[in-house]
Amino acid sequence: MSELREKIIQSSLQLFSEQGFHGVSVKDIVEHCQTSKGGFYHHFKSKDELLYVIHDTFVSYVLNEANRAKRRYQHPVEQLHEMLKSLVRVYDLYNDHIIVFNQEYNYLKDDYYQLIKSKRDEYEEILKGVIKEGQRLGYIREELPTTVTTMSILGMVNWTYQWYKKDGPKTIDQIASTYIDIIFTGLLTEDAFNQYQTSKLSKELEF
Repeated sequence: MSELREKIIQSSLQLFSEQGFHGVSVKDIVEHCQTSKGGFYHHFKSKDELLYVIHDTFVSYVLNEANRAKRRYQHPVEQLHEMLKSLVRVYDLYNDHIIVFNQEYNYLKDDYYQLIKSKRDEYEEILKGVIKEGQRLGYIREELPTTVTTMSILGMVNWTYQWYKKDGPKTIDQIASTYIDIIFTGLLTEDAFNQYQTSKLSKELEF
């Protein structure tokens, strides 16, 4: 990513957060990051595309990390562990993007919205598939409704943007460790949880 493109994104994140998407013009953005309209349009077709890129950045990150976890690990508990770790870490990497997303996503043009929705749906299906496979193999409690379980995990983690602070008392990995402990305590069968507690994965993220 070019330095100017990143500078435009960072300026827009600040301005959109403070003034809202419709309260900010391309002129405001280029003045804030001290570039020209030509510089802006070299990297973005429009302010609408810029809003899409802000959304797509963190959605693509968690989706790519989910696919990487699926390729790297065969065991569903390991896959779920890695997916949860990256899902939490996104709030350290892209918290400003996520704040703007939650504030401004209604203004996404329909074509862009559908692209984002497609990636979010794909992520949910990967997560749901990992949970189903864990249930089939006896590692995750089979009585738990898969869809409700999937949405409960996402709902809990997705609220992180409301309170997470980079300079807070807990690091993002310590927060991830807490989430994983809560989720695994509720999801895993007794035998699977005992196995997890003695595994290398449980030692990766310390409280």
